[in-house]
Amino acid sequence: MVFSYYPGCTLKTKAKQLDEYARRSAEALGFSLCEIPDWQCCGGVYPLARDEVATKLSSVRALVSARDEGRDVVTLCSACHHVLKRVNDDMANDEEIRNKANNYMGLDVPYAGETKVYHFLEILRDKIGFDKLKEAVKNPLTGKKIGAYYGCMLLRPGKVMEFDDPGDPGIIEDFIRAIGAEPVDYANRNECCGGYVTLEAKSLAKAKSNVIVNDAVANGAEMLITACPLCMYNLTKNADGELPVYYFTELLAEALGVK
Repeated sequence: MVFSYYPGCTLKTKAKQLDEYARRSAEALGFSLCEIPDWQCCGGVYPLARDEVATKLSSVRALVSARDEGRDVVTLCSACHHVLKRVNDDMANDEEIRNKANNYMGLDVPYAGETKVYHFLEILRDKIGFDKLKEAVKNPLTGKKIGAYYGCMLLRPGKVMEFDDPGDPGIIEDFIRAIGAEPVDYANRNECCGGYVTLEAKSLAKAKSNVIVNDAVANGAEMLITACPLCMYNLTKNADGELPVYYFTELLAEALGVK
């Protein structure tokens, strides 16, 4: 299996572990991530103004590139995944936005949402299968008690993202079991860490992050895993305490013996 890969800006700078270990793990599991050439920043935030089309064009370019290669897109960063998935939904279902974007870009073949957008975790679940992943594990993380942290952007809006049940997700817990560890259930695993509010109201992000970390610790978590660089920042820089937080790809690579 070969997928077009959209890494996004942060995976080239602050979140290199998320990117590097995903590439190694994909190779070990038998699929390829082909980085989209000349990709541009997705913007990091999906624009809510319906007439805001210009900031969606970088995502459309990436989606078109994948379509023209005959591939679907894989992402890792929660924010990038959120933006690309929602822009793709716009191009498939909103005629006004689709026409404006296609007219601006002057494409030889107009784009109408043909590319499928997958998160790396969805590839593990839907294409590889967690049973097959479990068979590929060389160093099971037996005895480790791990809390899954979803955050907001992978799950919501549920009808567009279609990642998992926004109220009671389970994909990361299933991933944790597949690599041999024990998932820890705690109430705040899909609550917001404060997100971008940390730029203007760091105390609020700190308070929200502390609620998440304290809840995980109270329920026995020895560490948290996430797919979001912004969540990683808030949970490690803004939260009190010493609970380790890792990208899920780091533990995947460790379990597969490629870290």
